[in-house]
Amino acid sequence: MGAGRWRRIVSQIGRSVAVWAVSTLTMLVLAGILPDFQIRTGDGDSATRIAITAAIGAGAFGLLSALVWPVLVRLLLLVPALVLGLLVFFLNGFLLLVALRLTPADRPEAAPETAVVVAAVMSAVASATGAALAVRDDDAYRRRLYRLADRRGTARPMEGPTTPGVVFLQLDGVGHDVLVRAVEKGLMPTVAGLLDATHRLTPWRTDWSSQTGASQLGILHGTNHDIPAFRWYEKDKGEVMVCNRPTSAAELQRRAVERTGDGGLLTVDGASRGNLFSGGADQQALVLSIAVRRRGRENRSRAGYFAYFSDPANAVRTALSFVAEVGREIGQSTRARMRKKRPRVARGGLYPLVRAFATVVERDVVVAAVMGDMLAGRTAVYADLVAYDEVAHHSGPHSRDTEKVLQRLDRSLALIANVAEHAPRPYRIVLLSDHGQSPGETFRGRYGLTLGDLVRAGCGLPVPRKAQRTHSGAEARAAVRAALRRPVEENGGRHVPTGRHSEPLVLASGNLGLISFPDVHHRMTKEEIDARHPALLTTLANHPGVGFLLVRSEEHGGVVLGAHGAEIPVDALDDEHPGPLADFGPGAASAVRRTHSFPHTADIMVNSWYDPAEGEVLAFEEQIGSHGGLGGAQGRPFLMAPVALSVAVEDGEELVGAEHIHRVLRRWLRECNGPQVPLEAPRGPGDRRAA
Repeated sequence: MGAGRWRRIVSQIGRSVAVWAVSTLTMLVLAGILPDFQIRTGDGDSATRIAITAAIGAGAFGLLSALVWPVLVRLLLLVPALVLGLLVFFLNGFLLLVALRLTPADRPEAAPETAVVVAAVMSAVASATGAALAVRDDDAYRRRLYRLADRRGTARPMEGPTTPGVVFLQLDGVGHDVLVRAVEKGLMPTVAGLLDATHRLTPWRTDWSSQTGASQLGILHGTNHDIPAFRWYEKDKGEVMVCNRPTSAAELQRRAVERTGDGGLLTVDGASRGNLFSGGADQQALVLSIAVRRRGRENRSRAGYFAYFSDPANAVRTALSFVAEVGREIGQSTRARMRKKRPRVARGGLYPLVRAFATVVERDVVVAAVMGDMLAGRTAVYADLVAYDEVAHHSGPHSRDTEKVLQRLDRSLALIANVAEHAPRPYRIVLLSDHGQSPGETFRGRYGLTLGDLVRAGCGLPVPRKAQRTHSGAEARAAVRAALRRPVEENGGRHVPTGRHSEPLVLASGNLGLISFPDVHHRMTKEEIDARHPALLTTLANHPGVGFLLVRSEEHGGVVLGAHGAEIPVDALDDEHPGPLADFGPGAASAVRRTHSFPHTADIMVNSWYDPAEGEVLAFEEQIGSHGGLGGAQGRPFLMAPVALSVAVEDGEELVGAEHIHRVLRRWLRECNGPQVPLEAPRGPGDRRAA
């Protein structure tokens, strides 16, 4: 055994003893502070006996944390993730009570609720002490980082390839302008430092469906063909597809692989973390598309939780942050309600827990997994950090709430950049987003009725009385009477239609609405819709909250409808003659034309009104920061890459569509001497690739 190895062993023993001593001291201090926690049981205990008892208790707690805790966390994988934070506290307290039982005859005493507090403090102190002692030793610090980041035993040699690996970090929902503003305000110093020294920033333009499902499928798998929205109805299957539903995600990934002929961006030595889709990676954690399949222990969708929470210090730290985030959200929503802030949406129910999960638990687990991937020397890593997107939906994309989230995301980026210095190979860090967010009131908040209510009114179907009494509801009924050229038959204030037609299915994806008629098994034409519901298209197109409609046409193939009878064939649309798309900017016509070609485009596609002066849209969902359709910042995400890589596009060109981003990322991987997919993959019919 060499002298270097002996030194490492002695150093490790010394650090373990030091952590034990600090844990013992912490237990003694807590016993002096907390009335329900006693180390001695009699008045005659000597200081030495008290110290020995504390040392035994601290040692037993440390051993249980190392040996028993991973088993408990394995069982936690069966528990819904939202309750994970609370269970962490109770299980940690339970381990402390067991440890106290292992001390000498005169056992210490602790109330169960006090044990939870003591265990949390001791775990945090032990973790901080270990990190402080290891940070002076690069090898020890690197081993500790890897142990904290990944407990699955996939360690690689300390020396790795000399060619660079690439880490793609997706800041979900962070638009180009939001990032620039955050840098200018000093909210993201890590990003600012990269831009000043090593990186360049490029905006890109999404497809019509400006949401994670369409963008990430295109980025990771090279195609987002036939993804018309976040949720849509497929008539051939009689099924609603939802991008963040595991069964839908798995099916969309299968279709993409079948269409392109390759597994995805990460097929060689890749890792996919916190994404909707795998990208073909062998290493997967928190990937939605594999959640419905039985996989090996390493690739289960929730394996990332076990890897992270196997360390009790990680578990306690994240649980504390989880509880703090719940309190922060309750406080912020209460202040917004008391100040009568507008626009505002309801933020009660389970939302505080959902927000805390997205901004704390998922962030911590994903960041730790990325750290493990880098320390393991993997070639390509793609990870999604969803914190900003979740908060912006309910607080607004430019709120103080989201600024705090951006600050915390920047700290996560700083940690990843620091870990790169200890990785066995150099890494190039690429930041990007999948879409932005556009602010604005909800459609219901502005007009007092939902898009579904408006559709029902246009079809002459019953609508809620509350919606009937709104100005918008009255306009809808007037439009029906005008289109039918006769009074609407009333029954208690509600029109009752005749016939056996099923009711229309109305789905919302941000400010994009989709209307389908399930009893008709093909995509209906404008002529068929007018024959069935003469007032519907007129009612929708002339509503002030609607920007334009897209429908199929027997005469023109497809038409875009707008207010005051505007009707332009899809093939005639372009940036010079945009018709109803004029306010939506360059590229809107081509985006609409492409979606029109999809097999599962809805019978009626509805894009909300957009104010180009204020950048506001009207979400058909209850969100004051939304994305999913055309209009404003939602369609303008960013790509930020090292200058060592080739430019994404030449001067004067634009980055348009997620499939274009995929081709750029593939090129960068090849430049790093690690092609991840075939250079010339087979092309499916209609596949939109560069010639």
